[in-house]
Amino acid sequence: MCCREGPRWGRGHCAPSPTLLLGLLMSAAPLGLLGEETRQVSLEVIPDWPGAPQNLLHIRAVGTNSTLHYVWSSMGPPAVLLVATNTPHSTLAVNWSCLLSPEPAGGLTVLPRDSVQFSSALVFTRLLEFDSTNTSEASAKPPGKPYPPYSLAEFSWNNITDSLDPATLSATFQGHPIHDPTAAFANGSLAFRVQAFPSSGRPAQAPRLLHSADTCQLEVALVGACPRGNRSLFGLEVVTLGQGPECPSVQEQRSIDDEYAPAVFQLDQLVWGSLPSGFVQWRPVAFSQRQRGRDSALPCQASPVCLTLEYPLPQSPIVRAFFGSQTNFCAFNLTFGAPTGPGYWDEHYLSWSMLLGVGTPPVDSLSPLILGIMAVALGAPGLMLLAGGVVLLLGHKQCSEYQPIN
Repeated sequence: MCCREGPRWGRGHCAPSPTLLLGLLMSAAPLGLLGEETRQVSLEVIPDWPGAPQNLLHIRAVGTNSTLHYVWSSMGPPAVLLVATNTPHSTLAVNWSCLLSPEPAGGLTVLPRDSVQFSSALVFTRLLEFDSTNTSEASAKPPGKPYPPYSLAEFSWNNITDSLDPATLSATFQGHPIHDPTAAFANGSLAFRVQAFPSSGRPAQAPRLLHSADTCQLEVALVGACPRGNRSLFGLEVVTLGQGPECPSVQEQRSIDDEYAPAVFQLDQLVWGSLPSGFVQWRPVAFSQRQRGRDSALPCQASPVCLTLEYPLPQSPIVRAFFGSQTNFCAFNLTFGAPTGPGYWDEHYLSWSMLLGVGTPPVDSLSPLILGIMAVALGAPGLMLLAGGVVLLLGHKQCSEYQPIN
């Protein structure tokens, strides 16, 4: 797939226009006014048949008048269902005999059926790798010679129960290829860490995406895998359901504030249909070190979202179980890194984060640091004018009180 021009970030980022600055200043709202709704969140591994892997995770987020269901699974390629209902009493029903059959349609349902207001899915189908040794352009499409991709449907994944953490509302799917003739993953793994939130806030680590109770975060980490080139770039193929005859598009939002993700002035999001509906949101940045500082930041480029009619896709049992035989799938690629600068080759580490949710995507307000800087910058000239006026008034008063000797 072709990739669009990468986001402008880092030292080469253009300065914001006065119009953008004024608009952001006027629209800035206190963080407390955004995403204040709280939800009762629970995580459970769906009990399955004896001998089958425990890899079906259900996150249920209950609000006053609605419920969000996130169903994550590594059956086939890693995938997630997002279902929003208009009742706090909706439940997930799993028919394992149907789900594990060659025709799993009907194996997953949310009851009552007429309470479902929105539903969609994401499937992570392939891990991509490119050789960027002879590529000098950071915006090259593709970013180098592609190696044969890793099909994530052919990975072996851990038992999700072992990583379930109710205290942090998180769990991790960790896997490696079943067939690994080059032993590239002998000491490496690909991990999908899922975390839910009962209220709004920000994680402690960059890129510190603003989340709400209506969102769930995914962190993808490639650790310790041996690349097939000296300067390999990695990427992900992501598949989603099309809403109608067309695919959703990736939208860009720009900001003057980079306090939470240094040198990154952009937020990308994919929205299914018109708002409010479901969305995926991320900053176009990944990291090549666990510390996730500015020195280890990598650009993340997203290709246009296109229909996948040209080639077959690995099938996700949970997507087929919920949506049936729907074939209107759309895909896009995410590529992490550039031929120059930091890269996976630094520490054999790569991480990237995204939010998945329903409703209106969280909107960053100007941070207290930026507001303070702007207040000082805009207030200093005013204070100087005020001080000058006071000096003039006092000087005029002293002159008016002068009495001649005669």
